Amino acid sequence: MADARPTERFTIRVEDYERYRPDYPREVLTTLQGEHGLTPAHVIADIGSGTGLSARLFLENGNVVYGVEPNEAMAAAAARRFAGAAFHDVRGRAEATTLPDRSIDFIVAGQAFHWFDPTAAAAELRRILRPEGRLAVVWNRRRLDTTPFLLAYEELLQRWGTDYRQVSERYAEPGALATVFGGDGYRCHRFPHRQVFDREGLRGRLLSSSYTPPPGHASHEPMLAALDAVFDACAVDGRVSFDYDTELYVGPLK
Repeated sequence: MADARPTERFTIRVEDYERYRPDYPREVLTTLQGEHGLTPAHVIADIGSGTGLSARLFLENGNVVYGVEPNEAMAAAAARRFAGAAFHDVRGRAEATTLPDRSIDFIVAGQAFHWFDPTAAAAELRRILRPEGRLAVVWNRRRLDTTPFLLAYEELLQRWGTDYRQVSERYAEPGALATVFGGDGYRCHRFPHRQVFDREGLRGRLLSSSYTPPPGHASHEPMLAALDAVFDACAVDGRVSFDYDTELYVGPLK
């Protein structure tokens, strides 16, 4: 799994991803509206749109959204979810979206930018973005050690994750951001966010991650046993909390 291509590694995880991954706090939308000029008339390209977690915010705002996603299973899930809405299913990549030149007002990358080739993606995103357009990159970054549960969960991922360190270290990597935005030509906003899970939900949240060993892997069952032990030790009234800092980076392209 550590060698699986980004466009393929989520295929077996679509159901868990759709059910258990966090959405984005409303402040993402209100910040783009209030501080970066987003209106319902703007056309959105959601790059690496997955199952539609970020697209939903913009569809509810009245925007037309082009969901650009290379993974067939994830794209199909989004197409089903938004059937009848102003959502266009586009099978493409950040480096080759297939969208027309200068057709997009806001480009969004929700929990996806770290999979892009920054240099190739920057050229493609410049091609499709209108002159006054903006790029918005957003991640839900799980807090690692602010509660006993979060500390124990981080230790579990360090122990059992197939390539957890490599993936997590690429979030908001300054060099990659500078390649697309140009130096420090962007603004960063942060908002608190949270999910609360019972035992089943916690298991689904773990299995939605690309770096967890899949069924059939020698570490799969031991990992789940370790997760149960973490839940038993940390749950309060049968629940545990995932606490996040949602980070939003917004600016013009370089």
